[in-house]
Amino acid sequence: MVLISVQTKGHYDFIDITKKVEKIVIDSKIKEGIALVFVKGSTAAMTTMEYESGLIGDLKNVFEKLAPEKADYQHHLRWGDHNGAAHIKSAIIGTDLAIPIENGKLILGQWQQIVLIDFDERPRQREIIVKVIKS
Repeated sequence: MVLISVQTKGHYDFIDITKKVEKIVIDSKIKEGIALVFVKGSTAAMTTMEYESGLIGDLKNVFEKLAPEKADYQHHLRWGDHNGAAHIKSAIIGTDLAIPIENGKLILGQWQQIVLIDFDERPRQREIIVKVIKS
């Protein structure tokens, strides 16, 4: 298991971690298997996408329609914070990915990157666990 630490800004911070995960896979020397990528926390998500500004903007718009940051959530009343929307988005997108490895390389599409999305209302130090599993 390898830990990647990432400082985020919150409020829809998209961070491409593909190169970091690729290096972990190469360093593992595992030729066939799966890379499990998991972000600790319930206000962030892991996904794959084409990491470019147009799509990032489109996703922000969709997420904001789905669970607006400024809406009232029961979570706010219970805990006194204002990140209910972040919890909802994280639960929908998910916090983990399983990516196949063949010939010592991640199997990703040409325009597919591994992306951390931080939905929280404030900056955070995020921990991402990468576990390379031999098949």
